[in-house]
Amino acid sequence: MKLKYLLAIIPAFLIASCEKDFLEPESISTTDLNYVYSNVDDARSGVNAVYQYFNQDAFRSRLSNNMTGNTDIERQSGWTSASDRYQIWNLDAQPSNRDLDIVWTYAYQAIRDANIAIEGINNSGNLENADVTIKDEFYNLLGEAYTLRAYWYSMLAYYFGDVPYVTKAPRAGDNFDLPRTHRNEILSGEIENLISVEENMKWQSQTRHGIEQVNREYTLGMIARLALQRGGYYLTPELNMVRDSDYLDYYKIARDYSKKLIDLKDRQLPSDFRKIFMNQCQFIVPTEDSDILFEVPFPQGGGDVGWNIGITVQGGATAKHSYGSGNNYMSMPATYYMSFDSKDKRRDVTCGLWRINTDAEYEHVGLNISQGKWSRWFLPEPPGQNTAKGTAINWPMMRYADVLLMFAEAENELNGPTAEAQDAFKRIRRRAFDAADWSTKVDNYVAQISASKQDFFNAIVDERAWEFGGEMIRKYELIRWNLYSQKMEETVEGLKKLADEAFDGTGTGPDYMYWKVEDGEFVVLNPDNKILAAPDETWNRQSFLSGLHSDETTYQEWILRDYENHINGPKAGVARYIFPTPTSAVINSKGLLSNRGQYGFNFN
Repeated sequence: MKLKYLLAIIPAFLIASCEKDFLEPESISTTDLNYVYSNVDDARSGVNAVYQYFNQDAFRSRLSNNMTGNTDIERQSGWTSASDRYQIWNLDAQPSNRDLDIVWTYAYQAIRDANIAIEGINNSGNLENADVTIKDEFYNLLGEAYTLRAYWYSMLAYYFGDVPYVTKAPRAGDNFDLPRTHRNEILSGEIENLISVEENMKWQSQTRHGIEQVNREYTLGMIARLALQRGGYYLTPELNMVRDSDYLDYYKIARDYSKKLIDLKDRQLPSDFRKIFMNQCQFIVPTEDSDILFEVPFPQGGGDVGWNIGITVQGGATAKHSYGSGNNYMSMPATYYMSFDSKDKRRDVTCGLWRINTDAEYEHVGLNISQGKWSRWFLPEPPGQNTAKGTAINWPMMRYADVLLMFAEAENELNGPTAEAQDAFKRIRRRAFDAADWSTKVDNYVAQISASKQDFFNAIVDERAWEFGGEMIRKYELIRWNLYSQKMEETVEGLKKLADEAFDGTGTGPDYMYWKVEDGEFVVLNPDNKILAAPDETWNRQSFLSGLHSDETTYQEWILRDYENHINGPKAGVARYIFPTPTSAVINSKGLLSNRGQYGFNFN
């Protein structure tokens, strides 16, 4: 059953025109606000006004996908076009970039509606209602509003750095011209708010809509995630990567609140890694103790999962199937595919080596490896020959596996690779390998990486890549670790090495892969290693690592250019991941916001 949050009836006075100043709504009447938050049903609709922004392009295609590359595990060639999303992929976006304007505008509209809900709930008297059921519902609504607001501020801090910090519901006549607030002040404030509300929230099993609704598990996880962001590195307007002297205070918050969730609401990780994402594609919502803590509940006709991310399906009017068209805007570099242990069950779920053509047949994709966790081909019913967007496949916002690894990371930073940190790490590895391999792939591996704090941290960097590939959170991790530029350079050097070895015949990886369809399944003969020939003519040959070489430029041009601005941008060795404040926001700020002199930008 899919929740229709995004189709909920929302009081008209809560909605403002997108053409207005990003902070200024229609005039809100206190009487209207008092009425809406006088009862549970209308208050629910008021909070739903915040959820609706997940079904805008600001989130469903931008923040959930397009704006999260390039990294060491996702890539796209931004230099091939000057259009909006290509500018973002290439880290050279202009303030007129429409995608940036969309994200900025809808982020502040979501924040505005969250502030309206927070004020309405706090002033309603229902947090002290004698009816415990009503009181509990209002406390959870308050937690939902605070958590959703914190998400949008987290994204604004990652993409725009210091931004205006608005925490009050707006009123006509208020001053809407606000200066920038330091991103750490914003993050600290949002963390404090979440800490103040989480204990009164409901667990996902107690909510009406489970993981399709913000719940206490997700809020606890968000406290840890925001604390690691606050305690991590960030880019200053002078193009330096720094972190504040109090960073360990925030690692302690991350450790304590991830541990709080583990202690209060632990659960076994589902043994079938593929099923986590297949459930989303088949509209199956786990009812209790899910690995997924919260997922965006796209309604029918909403969401872009399986259209611009996931295994490619070639459809259209001439197709011999009715699943429509879907693509992957970003592929996964061969270095990422080859980094997996050959026995790691996550690789073949995460890295899609096949696509469906218009004849409804499997084809090998070569180096265009997709995010294999999702596809419109997995939908329970074909949506129609000419369909594309709007698959209604839900999008994961956080998983319990993330909480375990955040705990391991924070504990290691504070105390080194303790037994508790190792145990949390082992739980992730156990699911990735068959039990017969646990002694070597889990126990021995974890003992080896626990030789030092640095070794354990390096292993967490790797493990998060293998666990969350395609879930588009890697960019944020590389930023807070101050590894963004370094990992891009390592990726380029790794791709060159694979290309050289394939061309020289010295490598052991699959220069060519041999594949066929057997019993209706796509099968690869040599997913890990090089072979000289297939055993018989039933196998098809597809270039793989050999495709990284170019006779004209030695390496494919995308290897040489995709990551250049991440490595040698305005300041060598620093990835300028911050984008300019959109032109519309600069104009509306009446001189308080400007890009000039910020992050090396030379425009207003």
